Amino acid sequence: MGDTKTIIAYNKGAISYAKEWQDQPVPADMYELLLKYFKAGVTADIGCGSGRDAAWLSKNGFEVSGFDVSQGLLSEARKLHPGILFRWSSLPELKEITSGSFQNVLCETVIMHLELSQIPLAVKRLRDILCKGGIMYLSWRVTVQQPERDAAGRLYSTFEKELIISQFKNTDLILFDQESTSASSGKTIHRLVIQQG
Repeated sequence: MGDTKTIIAYNKGAISYAKEWQDQPVPADMYELLLKYFKAGVTADIGCGSGRDAAWLSKNGFEVSGFDVSQGLLSEARKLHPGILFRWSSLPELKEITSGSFQNVLCETVIMHLELSQIPLAVKRLRDILCKGGIMYLSWRVTVQQPERDAAGRLYSTFEKELIISQFKNTDLILFDQESTSASSGKTIHRLVIQQG
């Protein structure tokens, strides 16, 4: 199960978070990468929040399902995007998802909300739900100081990229690896695109 205080924060503030994300500039930098690397096929948005990115994926021809640990955010996603399937599931286990079931996995700025000990498990499980040769887009907000919580109680864990990279196998291919400022949130994030080998 994910970080309890973070989940509570998202449940309590679901409506305002949904509005904040909808009002942000379009994450054109991320969408450009998804169009470049994702392949036609079933796609999972893990930590889908209010469904903004799942809706974009659907409009661009991907058969997408959204998954989130916050029932409040899932409620907002279903109201905003009624044509998309949104389901409850929790990192790091994702017990509700069958291994090898997705061609593409999107996990945008989610894993930093987990306790440090859960992050490697989460990355391994995200890889596990990919089918052979599947593509994963994985990003996280970069926190350079000690782990911190924002005013709402959301956890931002601090870790090095190597913690993530070490969870992939030698046969996996790193297609993209970059730290930059998000066009949408204005925060520093690290982006990886991995092809399962």
